[in-house]
Amino acid sequence: MKLSSLTLLFCIVLMGRLAAQTDSLNSIINNNRSSTSEKLKAYGGLAAYYSLKDFDKTIALGEEAAKLVKSKEDSAAYAVVLHHVGIGHYFKGNYDKAADYYFKALHLFEEGSNKKELGNTLNDIAKLYRKTRDLDQSLRYYDRAMDVFKSMNDSEGMQMIWNESGVVFEYKEDFPEAIRRYTESLKIAEARKDLVGVGYAKSFIAGVQVIQKNFKPAEVNLLEALKIRENLKDSFAVALTQTDLGVLYNASGDYQKAIKAFELSNKTAATLKYAELQSANYRELSSIAASMGDDKSALKYYQQYTSIKDSLFNLDKNKQIVELNTKYETEKKEQQIMLQNSQLSLQQSEIVRKNITLVAVIVLSVLAFLLVYSGYKRYQLKQATLLQQERIVQQELATRAVLEAEERERQRIAKDLHDGVGQMMSAAKMNLSSIEPEIAFRGTDQKNRFDKIIQLVDESCKEVRTVSHNMMPNALLKSGLASAIREFIDKIDDRIIKVDLYSEGLNERLDINTETVLYRVIQECVNNVIKHAQANHLDISLIKDRDGISATIEDNGKGFDTSKTDVFEGIGLKNIRTRVEFLKGEVDFNSEPGKGTLVAIHIPGN
Repeated sequence: MKLSSLTLLFCIVLMGRLAAQTDSLNSIINNNRSSTSEKLKAYGGLAAYYSLKDFDKTIALGEEAAKLVKSKEDSAAYAVVLHHVGIGHYFKGNYDKAADYYFKALHLFEEGSNKKELGNTLNDIAKLYRKTRDLDQSLRYYDRAMDVFKSMNDSEGMQMIWNESGVVFEYKEDFPEAIRRYTESLKIAEARKDLVGVGYAKSFIAGVQVIQKNFKPAEVNLLEALKIRENLKDSFAVALTQTDLGVLYNASGDYQKAIKAFELSNKTAATLKYAELQSANYRELSSIAASMGDDKSALKYYQQYTSIKDSLFNLDKNKQIVELNTKYETEKKEQQIMLQNSQLSLQQSEIVRKNITLVAVIVLSVLAFLLVYSGYKRYQLKQATLLQQERIVQQELATRAVLEAEERERQRIAKDLHDGVGQMMSAAKMNLSSIEPEIAFRGTDQKNRFDKIIQLVDESCKEVRTVSHNMMPNALLKSGLASAIREFIDKIDDRIIKVDLYSEGLNERLDINTETVLYRVIQECVNNVIKHAQANHLDISLIKDRDGISATIEDNGKGFDTSKTDVFEGIGLKNIRTRVEFLKGEVDFNSEPGKGTLVAIHIPGN
């Protein structure tokens, strides 16, 4: 997880200054003699103080302050409150609401003279675009923020920008540029003797070192950062550092240290209601548990991770952020046009009066053109959306048709084997057995060879029945998924591989398509283990709850390198992915050479 220093660097310093002043700020708010402007400034100070301590308190302060705003002067003071309410929503995972407050604050700061807050707000918006992986848009806002801080000769602000923008280049996998930017930030922090800034720069540098597997220098940097933050008694930053240490120890294989670090981080994250940090910690804990062979804990942590993740950023929120940015840019351009027209009126009033009719016609024509063009683009977007939806529907129908045709063909072949080949083999055995008394064998050797022929025919009958039942097991039709899988693994020779099956919540029948697809997927996974894994033990788990169906297939075989994409090009693994995606599910492969393989499948509930 990549740490963020934009708001933290600014707010931690401000929090230190305000911690001793909260009582006096509350006194100003509660004093009837205080002016509206004084009260709003007090709200801004309190919002800044609580923005990294109590996110709900920060948001509540914003709601109280909004009731006081009545004039443009009030709005200038209220902008500070808006900014910090946006920060509170950001750390709660309400990114769409955070974007709304950021753009409102930005609009007011651009009209005023508070350049410091203007730069901080631009930086927060850049971070939000970085979160949605719109990296080019993120860099544009970072550049604007850097220009503001350079115009002020604000080394603290420039120090933040070097750190924050470096993360974008990490995401672009341009690690040398990321390191360069973090190092620039570190130089400024050391020159300013800013321990907070030194801590963040070292954390950012350590993040890249972990990616590059330079674990020793990364650990040194993170432990130095942790010591600084513990001395500052900054529990929020300490929690972030514990998460980074957990990531480092997990990557280096020191699982016990990693678990301890994530648990310490989660304790603080739960108190702060910092959902994103909790989600990242649970995902890492799930990965560690899986690596240690603790499937039950891995599943529990993975469910906690997905539960929090699903409540965070989604497509609707991302769309709203884009719409808010468009609205902001449009209003800004309209203001620029109005300002330019006003200046033009003062300088060239005579020309404007003579050509006012022409200007009006041109403006109306431009507006009409923009209106028509906008309508056309919306129509194009709507048609493209409908076409994409239709393609998705057609793909789903095609996939369903292929799978249904495949199952019908399996049933036909199974029936032909059972009723055709099987019956003929049985008849052949009966005929051979019936003529045995009529044959005068020349000796025991000839009699033994005849008995072997009957034995081969008998074994062939059994093999035909086994293949027929595997292609369309009666247990799946009669008793359901768990019984069918139990019947399937009971036929596997324990001398080849020992298989354990655990099932829960499958007392009621599932949809026939779901049962059939899951049976084929698990059957394919087991066959892959037998053919390729060289394993002697296999665990299969099937759990149905209100969130859906979870299945895990884990062996102790030779494993494989999941980073090699060609491994997933085989027909078997492709079939597994296709079948799971048909049920709107997810499948993950967790494996390392020499450490076995874990296949985790989740099918969401209806």
